[in-house]
This record gives sequence, C-alpha cells and structure tokens, in this order.
Amino acid sequence: MRIIAGERRGHKLREFDGDDVRPTTDRVKESVFNIISPFISMSSVLDMFSGSGALSFEAISRGAKSAVCLDNDKRSIDIIRKNAEDLSYTDRCEIINCSCFDYIKRTNAVFDIIFLDPPYNKGLIEPALEGIVKNRVLSDDGIIMLESDSTDFHGEMDGLQIYRQKKYGRTYITIYRYGKES
Repeated sequence: MRIIAGERRGHKLREFDGDDVRPTTDRVKESVFNIISPFISMSSVLDMFSGSGALSFEAISRGAKSAVCLDNDKRSIDIIRKNAEDLSYTDRCEIINCSCFDYIKRTNAVFDIIFLDPPYNKGLIEPALEGIVKNRVLSDDGIIMLESDSTDFHGEMDGLQIYRQKKYGRTYITIYRYGKES
C-alpha cells in the first residue's frame, strides 16, 4: 500500500498483518481520487473508518488541508499514528480512537470530504449516512465517498443524491452530495 500521487507520491504506508482488515486497492483508490480531485484542494477530510489512514493521507498528499481519522480499533489508531509520523502529517491529521457514530453526534466540525469505508456487511452504512445528514457534518458543497460491497447498501438516501457511482468487481464506489429530502 502506497501514496499514489501528490507531495508524498510513492511513499509506502504501514499496514496490517492478517486478513481481518480490507484495505482499498490501489486501482480503486486511484479511480476514487480521479473522481473526487476537484473537491480536494484545501479541503477538510473526515475518515470515518480509517483503518491505516490511507485515504486521508492520499487526500493530504494531493492538497487537502487537514484530516480527522476515526477508528474504534486501537491497532488501527497505532498504525495511523505511525503513518502520520512517517509522512510528517501529524500537524495536519487528528487521530481519534472512537466510534464514528459518537464523533458525529458530538462534533461541531463540518467537513468537505467524508470517507466512509466500513467493514462490509455489518449494517453500518445506512446509520452512518443518516448520522451525517442529521448532524450536518458535511459542508453544503461537500461529498461523501462510500466504498461498499455489492451486497451492501449503495443506493439513494433521504437528504443525499448520488453524484457518481462506479463498480469494480464486487466493490461499489458511490459519491454522495446533499440533495433534497424525498
């Protein structure tokens, strides 16, 4: 796993041993960043299920001003911290060991890009999207990037509209923006 483009292009990221974590593949990551590139410059990023922080670090490398990385797993938090240190991004990356649901309920922050890449088939997508809309943590012109399995939710939702959607094998990338209520 590596940074694909920007100021830290080619930098290898620390990752997990074992099969219990599913990183976004370079092919999918490159496609995602091609789609969202108009939104990145000077953006604030929320990475709700950060894992290794790869999506946040890619965004910062490409010009995002800051990122908040959330994860429940202490191992993830340790890897995110090490990656932030290796990249010299500790001043632009806030790393929080907590549930994304707890965070979006209590934060007053608003983000331009929200990465939503939860574990597949755990029923986390719809509650996360509903929480984002209800708590208004997405800026008016912001986007949500959802990575989901073909068997997971990746459709329309009240308060959000699908801006773009692409399929890569079993993986769906869905980009949402605010839309009118149904």
